[in-house]
Amino acid sequence: MLDSVTNIFKQVTQMGMALIALGVILQILFPGALAFINADVAGNLIGLITTFSGAGLIGLIAAGVIIYLINK
Repeated sequence: MLDSVTNIFKQVTQMGMALIALGVILQILFPGALAFINADVAGNLIGLITTFSGAGLIGLIAAGVIIYLINK
């Protein structure tokens, strides 16, 4: 049962990552394409990266942990 719940979380995470990538691509190619959901996907990603980089070594470690967890 635990394996099935883990697989569901992995699939949801993969779907979320695909939607984020799609949102960034649509926002770059067609700037008005995401107007119906009023979202700034690329701006939010840039803000997240700025937050991690502004935190120095701790931000770098946190970004590494997040990347490791996503790739796992």
